[in-house]
Amino acid sequence: MKRSWMAASLIAIAAAALPAATANSATDELGFVRIKPGEEEWKNPFGVGVEVATIHGDPTKPGIYVLRIRWPKGTMSTPHTHGEDRHVVVLSGKWYTGTGPTFDPTKAAPLEKGAYMLHPAGAVHWDGTREEEAIIQIIGYGPSSTKRLSEGSPFAKE
Repeated sequence: MKRSWMAASLIAIAAAALPAATANSATDELGFVRIKPGEEEWKNPFGVGVEVATIHGDPTKPGIYVLRIRWPKGTMSTPHTHGEDRHVVVLSGKWYTGTGPTFDPTKAAPLEKGAYMLHPAGAVHWDGTREEEAIIQIIGYGPSSTKRLSEGSPFAKE
């Protein structure tokens, strides 16, 4: 019960911090949206760890969403799952990924710029950075949900 409450709280905090569209984006008369590097609006929904920029949509509502996540150097998420498939592309830096309920950063697989990973719905994973910052882009179909396997901070320092 306490774990479900914590997961719901984290989702609510993140949702409140994420706007439906990036304020710096420009939509033309035909509906095309262009966002140049550096125009993202980064927010830190957890107060620690990653920064999130909503590029398109709203992950709390039905429909496609696109997020960019900026991982500071030496930050890892703890084991968790998502209720929906998530498609992840590394935009910059080196991002490390691990699967399963045992958190062991030494066994994380590195993915570099241009790499792709599918996070299947309900599959336990953890991820983050070591020696450098990384930016990833996540595409999913909302509403999004995250369930942590343990209580405490959603992030661990590497």
